Amino acid sequence: MNKKVLKEIISWVLVFVIAFALAKFINKFVFFRVNIPSESMENTILVGDKVFISKVSYWFSDPKRGDIVVFPYPDNEEEIYIKRIIGEPGDEIEGKDGIVYINGEPLHESYVKEQLLSDFGPYVVPEGKYFMLGDNRNFSKDSRYWMNKFVDREKIQGKAILKTPGFVWLNKVEE
Repeated sequence: MNKKVLKEIISWVLVFVIAFALAKFINKFVFFRVNIPSESMENTILVGDKVFISKVSYWFSDPKRGDIVVFPYPDNEEEIYIKRIIGEPGDEIEGKDGIVYINGEPLHESYVKEQLLSDFGPYVVPEGKYFMLGDNRNFSKDSRYWMNKFVDREKIQGKAILKTPGFVWLNKVEE
């Protein structure tokens, strides 16, 4: 094999090594993708959707009510969950008569599939923690049913920003 061919092969190998290293870096520090296995976030996110999660979203700001986030399930951290933040630190959360209340005020939720069938709470969200609910409230294993009701701020792995198929942006829902 002559030097010119060997040099060409080495340059292509180098390109693939750099591309692989860059992809690993982006996946570890910038964003990653999750597959949705359950109906707990319908109609916002459907079973089989792929959701891109931004790891940089909370570098300079805290999570907010309405954000869809990924985190380890508080009762078994080997499972990864995706839910919507409903309660922020200091909030009192209660569900009654089919409606979620935050600090005594009804929460307006255009993204919810159907009204609650059962009441819950009230729960006061501790500092540095969040209360999570699925959008498909009657088919979601969320904060209402967990032994450890709240998600620690530092356990939130990132914010859902985009889903496929269709490349639909998942923006924060305004209250």
